Amino acid sequence: MNAAAAKSSANPPASPPLPVWRDPAAWAKAADIFAVLIALSLPWSTSLVGICSFIWLAAVVPTLDFRLFLQSLKRPINALPIALFMLALAGTLWSDASWGARLYAVGPVAKLLVLPFLFHHFERSARGMWVFMAFLASCALLMVMSWLVLIFPGFTLKGDDAYRGIFVKNYIDQSQEFALCAVVLAYPVVTLLRQGKTWQALLLVAVAVSFVANMAFVIVSRTALVTMPVMLAVFALMHLKVRTCAMLLAAAIVLGALAWLASPQLRATTERFTREYRAYKELNQVTSIGLRLEYWEKSLRFFAEAPVLGHGTGSTIGLFEAAATGPATLVQSQVIGNPHNQTLNIAVQWGSVGVVVLYAMWLVHLLLFRGEGLAAWIGLMVVLQNFFTSLFNSHLFDFHEGWMYVLGVGVTGGMALRAQASARAGPSAMRSKS
Repeated sequence: MNAAAAKSSANPPASPPLPVWRDPAAWAKAADIFAVLIALSLPWSTSLVGICSFIWLAAVVPTLDFRLFLQSLKRPINALPIALFMLALAGTLWSDASWGARLYAVGPVAKLLVLPFLFHHFERSARGMWVFMAFLASCALLMVMSWLVLIFPGFTLKGDDAYRGIFVKNYIDQSQEFALCAVVLAYPVVTLLRQGKTWQALLLVAVAVSFVANMAFVIVSRTALVTMPVMLAVFALMHLKVRTCAMLLAAAIVLGALAWLASPQLRATTERFTREYRAYKELNQVTSIGLRLEYWEKSLRFFAEAPVLGHGTGSTIGLFEAAATGPATLVQSQVIGNPHNQTLNIAVQWGSVGVVVLYAMWLVHLLLFRGEGLAAWIGLMVVLQNFFTSLFNSHLFDFHEGWMYVLGVGVTGGMALRAQASARAGPSAMRSKS
């Protein structure tokens, strides 16, 4: 063998690069980009979220390691969302509703099927934090638009919306976004302060305070008023010393009192609680609180009638129609397909079995974020917010809040799984070297 042949055999020619449409790395990057686009569009548009989600799934499929993906479906974090969807699908068989109503009720549960793909993809991708940076930036822009609408009401795209400061969507969705961003920012603020990076921490404090100020002086949902203090308390208990917690609690009480005195909007929001409750109890008027209490009371009765498997998928609105009494002006005559409580929404349709699956899913997703780090903190807050706000709404099944849960838990869950795998690999590598 001559020298040229020997050199050729020692250094075989490199294989030609794969075309883009066959390159898994290119598809993975495209999937990351479309995940970012989902986060950017979530505060603004439902249509864009749907379109970007479909394209994201199409981009993820070519990157899947199908053997590992199918194995991952056995994890409880994946199996329980799938089980909830399968229960909704099976519930169509014993429902008395029309088939149109049954299939329509399956739709809100179907978004949970995206979770296994998100877990699998972001367990391998290192770009998960891009998604949350995009969501924060998008919410910050929406907050600026909210202040502009407050100053120039004609600037809104919601001309028929009686609430001020709403550029798109509604005040419940906006409050959900702003509350989550404000609470999540507490973790990097404390981290930066501990590292001596004061100016970066003050910048994030300014952003968080802007979100809170918007909710105090422009518009806020009562659900956010109730749940945000709980989320902040969880942060204090997990990441601050007892003395610091006590000082912050005293400061929060003082600042809360000052905000309540300074903000007519905040006072009006809190005073509506008692005013609407009295109107419901004493005059039987249709009010927001009165409707919720009526929906919950009737839903408990429906659940008692079929406690194991419920009345079937899509049965809720028919049950409320049958239970409606009195003239249309009374609260007892109101009909709805959503009892404004996630537990009752599931209990009416799929009974105790559905409730067990729901709470098991929340629990395993919560336990996924026991570790340290920003990703674990974001995932923890997403799960806690969805759980507590679902006491007053069916937020897991609502489009906007449901996608906040799926995207937030899916991306941070994949990042948490990636961190856990790295932590396991570290000690194993050290033992093998020794």
